[in-house]
Amino acid sequence: MSVFGKLFGGGGKGGKGPSPQDAIQKLRDTEQMLAKKQDFLEKKIDQELITAKKNGTKNKRAALQALKRKKRYENQLTQIDGTLSTIEFQREALENANTNTEVLKNMGFAAKAMKAAHENMDIDKVDDLMQDITEQQELAQEISDAISKPVGFGEEFDEDELLAELDELEQEELDKNLLEIGGTEDSHLPNVPSTSLPSRPAKEDEDEDDMDDLQRWAMEAM
Repeated sequence: MSVFGKLFGGGGKGGKGPSPQDAIQKLRDTEQMLAKKQDFLEKKIDQELITAKKNGTKNKRAALQALKRKKRYENQLTQIDGTLSTIEFQREALENANTNTEVLKNMGFAAKAMKAAHENMDIDKVDDLMQDITEQQELAQEISDAISKPVGFGEEFDEDELLAELDELEQEELDKNLLEIGGTEDSHLPNVPSTSLPSRPAKEDEDEDDMDDLQRWAMEAM
């Protein structure tokens, strides 16, 4: 029987080996047992150290015996530390292996499911189906374009004629605005008087008037 078989309780040649979960659990149990052993040895070391100090001056032989026991405990503690490191490494490796096994198992299961799904598919039928889908999508797009196209969208007009008509409309609007502005300005001008202005007398008439005034003055003075 192998060392691992003895450790995990495996059978002989025909026996079935332990499962990874069982092996991991046993390693954890061993770690807990060794951790308790460590606590026990650390306490014994402290006790022997106290004994050695107490008998150092009184009973030298008892002090030396305590130091020897302390050394043995320390050696055992060192061995346990090494054993724990080995077990921890083995447990982690086994856990990783178990994880990888589960991952591969699930991947294999998924691969079988995918294979079974593909076995029910005919690539020619898939191509025909995709072609039908493409044609239906194109038809749906054409229908949408036809529905959304406004009525009379295809009519054509002469752009030059439309521009000429637009110029005429703009000119008419401009003339209308000018007439409105001219009428407004005339309404503010003063009215032309209906009566004629008095005509200015000629120079001869002014001289005759002056002579008449002079004669009248002379007659009044006499």
